Amino acid sequence: PVARAVLVDMEPKVINQSISRAAKSGRWRYGETSHFSQKQGSGNNWANGFCVHGPRHRDVVEELVRREVERCDRLAGLMAMMSVAGGTGSGVGTYVTQCLRDIYPKSFILNHLTWPYGTGEVIVQNYNSVLTLAHLYQLSDAILVHENDTVHRICSQLLNIKHISFGDVNRVIAHQLGSVLQPALTADSHGVYSRNPVGELVSALACHPEYKLLSVCTIPQMPSSSIAYSTFNWPGPLRHLRQMLISNTKMEEGIDWQVRAPAGSGGTRSLTGPSFNTSLANLLILRGKDVYSAETGGFEDAALYTSWLSSEAAFSLWKSPVPFNKYEKSATLVSNSQALLRPLDNMVGKAWNMFASR
Repeated sequence: PVARAVLVDMEPKVINQSISRAAKSGRWRYGETSHFSQKQGSGNNWANGFCVHGPRHRDVVEELVRREVERCDRLAGLMAMMSVAGGTGSGVGTYVTQCLRDIYPKSFILNHLTWPYGTGEVIVQNYNSVLTLAHLYQLSDAILVHENDTVHRICSQLLNIKHISFGDVNRVIAHQLGSVLQPALTADSHGVYSRNPVGELVSALACHPEYKLLSVCTIPQMPSSSIAYSTFNWPGPLRHLRQMLISNTKMEEGIDWQVRAPAGSGGTRSLTGPSFNTSLANLLILRGKDVYSAETGGFEDAALYTSWLSSEAAFSLWKSPVPFNKYEKSATLVSNSQALLRPLDNMVGKAWNMFASR
């Protein structure tokens, strides 16, 4: 099969590697003409990507997207995947998203962002990230975020990888995205797999136009060599996943079990402290054996959610009896919550500090 995707970069190296790697897998490939690259990058400059390269190559990229769209029976939505540390992912990626919104105003647009390492990959990465988010908030229906620091810790502490490469990081991100976007049965699907996962995802989680940042976590995650010696039962992973949610813990290692949901619900409740992670909406996706017997009531607790939205409206559940990626049972939680406030605040703070020190 041929991927329904368009690859865009201002340098050819990464695109050529991606096309070659997919073709060598023997299972799928990218289209021979569904990619665009140039010889000159964006110099890690958001403005260079957004104001120079984007407008210069707009017609070519739009034509590539149009071809892919016309191959669809119906256009359910568009997913733009971009890194925000450099100039092309942030600047050109934002410009392409703006063009997509102009051309397909009624289609769902989901942006997937890879946030840079906090210690720094590029000196102006915080500028690039803030400018990207400021524009995407006006353009995108939802923004799904992976933090490089979190993914790196998963590779190191959960997967026991000693020398972590970009390939290892990408595999973790791909696993988590796959666990979200693979076919699943929704509450309204009546036994038929959803044909619009992007639209269903946005509808379930983007309950307010000002709150679009989504985080994702998946359990279990372990080395392939350990899977054969592990047994999985639904109560344990779901209890861990709920505690990860309310304590804002990104992975199973180091869960803070002291955090508790506040007593009561609605407008009269008070939070139990700054460590409690309040949610606007949550989507729980279960895959694997005995999926219909899993008890998910802990995620329907009104104390987990904001007072202005009922827990029935805030919580969604998708299921599939098909195991995912060698795990007999796996659970994924996509959350619209306070989880990304701290890294976002750090990013904006560093950008302001750099601006003030000029």
